[in-house]
Amino acid sequence: MDPAAVLEGLDAEQRAVAESLSGPVAVLAGAGTGKTRAITHRIAYGVLTGEHDPARSLAVTFTNRAAGELKTRLGGLGVQGVQARTFHAAALRQLRYFWPRVSDRAFPDLLPSKASLVATALSANNFSSDTSMVRDVSADIEWARVNFLDQHTLPTATVQRNLSLEPGQLARVLADYEQAKSDRGVIDFEDVMIVLVGALSSDDAIAREVRKTSTPSSTL
Repeated sequence: MDPAAVLEGLDAEQRAVAESLSGPVAVLAGAGTGKTRAITHRIAYGVLTGEHDPARSLAVTFTNRAAGELKTRLGGLGVQGVQARTFHAAALRQLRYFWPRVSDRAFPDLLPSKASLVATALSANNFSSDTSMVRDVSADIEWARVNFLDQHTLPTATVQRNLSLEPGQLARVLADYEQAKSDRGVIDFEDVMIVLVGALSSDDAIAREVRKTSTPSSTL
């Protein structure tokens, strides 16, 4: 496909996104305003003009459905080879690759769902473990983990979130949940993200390898 054809039909702001091929670009837009269109056209334009190598390009998003939509749209624009994954899937793939440099142990099993362990931790602390509570507390645990809060720091942290439990109560549930993971030798997706970020932050060789083999990625 002619690169110029990729720009046809874009409004002025979308076209500005598509033509910005070097360095980071932040797109601030609400639902239904064409963010996905702007981002996929940016990737396609970069590949078709030769500015970006599709084999070294990664688009990341939040859900499998959105990742599939990115792949479909890029295929419709004549672009093949660009990886489109969720944040967690992309992080898991990179962590598995770098794991021998991170640890001398075998890669641990990944917990597919934290629901069972959260339910057990809730019951152990005399809280309801019905489906809605497990769902909400699981989300609270995910929030705490990605904000680097643990059972020690959570009770005194400034919390700008409506938690399902009081911070001290959530900290106890979190402690039991973390212990259960340790006892079973498993990790969850928050561990994947945190360990990978730690590796990229502390190991210059890993960070250089990622930067060397990646073109500017697009995030949706």
